[in-house]
Amino acid sequence: MDKIKCECGHVNPEGTVLCEACGKPIEGNQHIDGNDKKTLLNMRYEGSARRSKTYTNSIVDKIWSFFSSVKVGVWLIVIALIASALGTIYPQAEYIPPEAVSRDPAVFYEATYGITGKIYYQLGLHELYGSWWYMILLALIGVSLVICSLDRYIPLRRALKIQKPKRHETFIKRQRFFSETEHVTTDEIHSVKEKLQQQRYKITEENGHILAEKGRFSRWGPYVNHIGLIIILIAALLRQTPLLFLDEYVWVREGEQTVIPGTDGEYYIENKKFIFETYSEEDGEIYKEALEKQEAMVPKNYQTNAVIYKKKGETVAGADPELEVVKEAEIRMNEPAKIGNGFTLYQAGYQLNEFHTMSFKVHRTDDQNEKALGTFTVDMNNPKHEYELDNGLTVKIDQYYPEYELDDGEPRSISKFPRNPAFVFLIYPPNETKPEVSFVGIGKNIDPTNENEYKLGIVDFDMRHVSGLTVRKDYTLPIFILGALIFMIGVIQGMYWQHRRIWIHPKGNGVLLAAHTNKNWHALKQNIEKAIANTSIKIVEDQQELDKDVSKRGGES
Repeated sequence: MDKIKCECGHVNPEGTVLCEACGKPIEGNQHIDGNDKKTLLNMRYEGSARRSKTYTNSIVDKIWSFFSSVKVGVWLIVIALIASALGTIYPQAEYIPPEAVSRDPAVFYEATYGITGKIYYQLGLHELYGSWWYMILLALIGVSLVICSLDRYIPLRRALKIQKPKRHETFIKRQRFFSETEHVTTDEIHSVKEKLQQQRYKITEENGHILAEKGRFSRWGPYVNHIGLIIILIAALLRQTPLLFLDEYVWVREGEQTVIPGTDGEYYIENKKFIFETYSEEDGEIYKEALEKQEAMVPKNYQTNAVIYKKKGETVAGADPELEVVKEAEIRMNEPAKIGNGFTLYQAGYQLNEFHTMSFKVHRTDDQNEKALGTFTVDMNNPKHEYELDNGLTVKIDQYYPEYELDDGEPRSISKFPRNPAFVFLIYPPNETKPEVSFVGIGKNIDPTNENEYKLGIVDFDMRHVSGLTVRKDYTLPIFILGALIFMIGVIQGMYWQHRRIWIHPKGNGVLLAAHTNKNWHALKQNIEKAIANTSIKIVEDQQELDKDVSKRGGES
């Protein structure tokens, strides 16, 4: 950057409005209007040179100038907030309920929310927070914060570091708080210094010129805020990496053992028993009225008594892994189980009385005693397509409805969980290629042709509970907390303290007194009144108010 040399000898960067050392206005800023009314100095950033306002020719300069604009930063944040709000209209794809008919977003959103859900999916809002454009938007906000901060912090810090007690007279006279006293004694000046020190002002002197300053650190509050926000944005971006964040869902049936998702097959869980307890009137009168209004059971506790296993060594292809017990845990709501490597299991849902197996028998339609010609058992979670019976009969499953329901006369399944199973069976007699069709479910046994020679019937069934667990790993949470803590420090730093400066400028036998603060002018004036009490130094006047009065009188005349 080019340099501008002030008459005080200090060399300022090009674009400086007020000399960093003496405060003298540069580039014709000494203007006084026709009413001899002093124009107050613009003390924003101490009148220091900002790169975005000085260089605007090259591509880099234009990009820097664009992102250094507070308006650009605000608009980026507004766009991000609007986008984030749109993402909450319907659940994100990762939070599609496990019991949904289909977890395929293309099917789920239209089936559940109609045409608006279809539009929501087609616009890509179902995976908003992990989308490339949302990540770029967050990155742009971070870039804006960094450039905004550097563009202002560096010159401001330089100007405040270089400032001297001896200031140019124009700088003193064009402060908002100003007074001029013609006769002041040395003892009175000494008294003012002591009283300012008692108010915790730092006193700096140069050839009789005095600068009393306190609370400079409050000027860095906004920049501390920006650091906190940048850390929060980094945490949000890191949240998209599976190494630092994982949020998966797993169903574990009683008596079953399954791999815990997200652990790369390292950890397994076995559901020993699922416990479901509900409130009853015996729990107290307070629940009686609520229970009478409820049509369904009110859960009191649901938990999974589980065993967590860890794989030992490498597994031979095709062989079951060798496991060792890591821990036994009772996983309840708000009482998760930590299993190591940052993974935590949370009790999140359940399915009661899910059909595990169902046994059927085949008998002749005209057999009054319904003597079984053969039996077979269907695993509801992994049904086979074909079952061969001992007497030569073959039964095939043509349609399977885990949770059967009629919709406008058409059978369909409202979920993938076997809570009300129904089947369309094809029965092939020995040496026959044309099958008989039967529809069998709970309380349903339909022969659509009324000509079937064979009939199917339910013999037995086995039911069990299913536990729904959330598997979570989150290493980004400490980063979020750190960013929020730094942000709050910046808020407190800038809200509860103010940067206050008082200049005492000797002039002949008297002094010029001026003061400036970034906010809370009333408190600054009280500090000055306390310091100059019992002296002949005149109290400062608010020249901004005088300017308003002069302008008002000029308008009235």
